[in-house]
Amino acid sequence: MSDESDRLFAKKEPVVRDFAFGKETAQVFDDMLTRSVPFYAEIQRMTAEIAADFAVEGTNLYDLGCATCNTFLALDSIVAPGVRFIGVDDSNDMLGRAREKLHRLTHPYDLVCADLNQGVEVTNASMVIMNLTLQFVRPLYRHQLMRSIADGMRKDGCLILIEKVLSKDSTLNRFFIKYYYAFKQRNGYSHLEISQKREALENVLVPYRVEENIELLLSSGFSWCELFFKWYNFCGFIAVR
Repeated sequence: MSDESDRLFAKKEPVVRDFAFGKETAQVFDDMLTRSVPFYAEIQRMTAEIAADFAVEGTNLYDLGCATCNTFLALDSIVAPGVRFIGVDDSNDMLGRAREKLHRLTHPYDLVCADLNQGVEVTNASMVIMNLTLQFVRPLYRHQLMRSIADGMRKDGCLILIEKVLSKDSTLNRFFIKYYYAFKQRNGYSHLEISQKREALENVLVPYRVEENIELLLSSGFSWCELFFKWYNFCGFIAVR
């Protein structure tokens, strides 16, 4: 399997369609992540470090919105061997790419194709990861989803939530977006690619403010929550059941 370079939005389109996680996206997704997510490798390293302390033998570790399962590969050598990995994604194309990689995985695992807008069944979980996933769930369904996650977790289980966020201040929000687009330009994306992808995501990705995410987690059954990572308009939250 060879990963392709992300050129999904390099051609000028008369009408930009909503962003989708189909076959074309799956083929370039790993390149897209490394070029579009600030400190992506460090976020994965930090997630694995936290998982090593919270994932308990004989329990399940979920990656909701697992995409091509980079996170499982990052966790494999660090998490206790008696932990079962369960990846959930609504794109069969993403899961197909994941299966091509997971022959290297030493942990037992399951991959499930399911739409998180319709809820998720979480059982015996000591760790749940949502890496840039909740922002794609319709706001109407987010509390129900987080409640079902919390209900399926063991006492002292841990949730890692990585999200794009909005600033309370509109001026800072514009600055943060400008800095983020400068980051993408440094990674080889053109003004056209950045502009068309922003348009494609406009009705699909709905970010919350930091405070809204924390309130959502605490109201869904988690005992405490705080930030462990922040870069302009990207945040990492850790919440414990």
